[in-house]
Amino acid sequence: MLIFWIGTITFFGTYLLIASEKVNKTVAALLGSSVMLILVLPGPGHAGGNGAHASSVVEQSLDSAMNPRLIAQSNKYDQLDTYSKYANFDVIFTLAGMMLLVNLLSGTGLFQFVAVKCAKLARGSPVRTMILLVLATAVLSAFLDNVTTILLVAPVTLLVTTQLGVPAVPFLMALTMASNIGGTATLIGDPPNLIIGSIANLNFMAFLRNLTPVVLLILLLYTVCLWLYYSKRMRVTVEKRAAIMELNEWAAISDRHNLGRGGAVMIVTIIGFLIHGALGIQPCVVAMSGAALALAICKVNVDHALEKIEWGTLFFFMALFVLVCGAEECGLMSEIGVMLSWTADWPVWVTILSIMWVSAAASAVMNNVSFTAAMVSIALNFMNQTPQFAQNLELRNLLWWAIALAVCLGGNASLVGAAANLVTVGIAEKSNIKISFWDFMRYGLPVTVASLAIASLYILTRYWLL
Repeated sequence: MLIFWIGTITFFGTYLLIASEKVNKTVAALLGSSVMLILVLPGPGHAGGNGAHASSVVEQSLDSAMNPRLIAQSNKYDQLDTYSKYANFDVIFTLAGMMLLVNLLSGTGLFQFVAVKCAKLARGSPVRTMILLVLATAVLSAFLDNVTTILLVAPVTLLVTTQLGVPAVPFLMALTMASNIGGTATLIGDPPNLIIGSIANLNFMAFLRNLTPVVLLILLLYTVCLWLYYSKRMRVTVEKRAAIMELNEWAAISDRHNLGRGGAVMIVTIIGFLIHGALGIQPCVVAMSGAALALAICKVNVDHALEKIEWGTLFFFMALFVLVCGAEECGLMSEIGVMLSWTADWPVWVTILSIMWVSAAASAVMNNVSFTAAMVSIALNFMNQTPQFAQNLELRNLLWWAIALAVCLGGNASLVGAAANLVTVGIAEKSNIKISFWDFMRYGLPVTVASLAIASLYILTRYWLL
């Protein structure tokens, strides 16, 4: 019982520190994980331990508990070093590999080229420029980390809005919403999807088949709404349109050789993600192989490239995984899973949609990455203890899709809901543009509610009515 209370207080205390933003989120997560490792989690060679990797093994072996190969794997897992045992390095190395690839491409000026080209294709029309930038951001966010996409596209967007003489806030908010929507579509588009895919053993193509259709629908309706709302609210003079048309997008390309080589590697890497499930290769192997190939063939300073990896983000993820494993070990996640059992007598579709909307609300309050790290464990316990889900792989996967839609789309609801939101506000502040918590919610909450409503109809239509 003492271990339970130590783990519970540490878990919720750490999340409160992260949500308060009084302490750096990485520092807070590392402190919490250290307490779990010292006081709650067993070390190598000890019995017990229900880490994220162990949960994945349970997920895959419901019907084959006595399989000798799985027993051998379990014994090997029990002897791993502490951090190897509890941190999900599939997610960590996938993120690290993609960060390296994106940083290499960003040095070529590719993303600045895309932003300026969108403005010129729109012929200086503010609303058309906004929609093209939204579409470009959504597509980029599906294959790159959405935080990185915002870091690359937002500064150039500020340049475009200055040239046009229109308010920058609507553009920045539209791009942020698009990055979170577009990132929902694929395994690598948003960190919560990486966590879910790793724990639930869902590959890139599974995400593409199940989430991309609804994301495209949401994105289409979102751009229509932007057109209807802003088409008569944003007008610019002929002179300012001409100034946009005079911009040279090709001047943004600073390294054509690395653009060709890095772009080719990125295409090969994306193809690798598309077929990794069929080949039986983990996403982290695809991402790190692509990063290694890019470093080998592109003429860059390797040490400098490695320094640009977002190490704070990677350590934050690592600490979160350890923190959640501690909550599992002390029994907290099982207790929360039991609390959800009151939905056992509900129709399955009501249960799934209820968990989806609650998860979206929680993601908006406590950040979708932090919430997902905890929710995957709660969901596993809930599914294993609920008869409707226990032996039904199709329903289990459907619940995962609902949670993925909830946490990614729910991140749009508030300033703290997703990391991309905070990055946008930070970039705006550097240009003396103030976006308050309530300003962000005024934009984001309607988009979130509408997106979740569309996602709910999609789930009902595709998985029940058809």
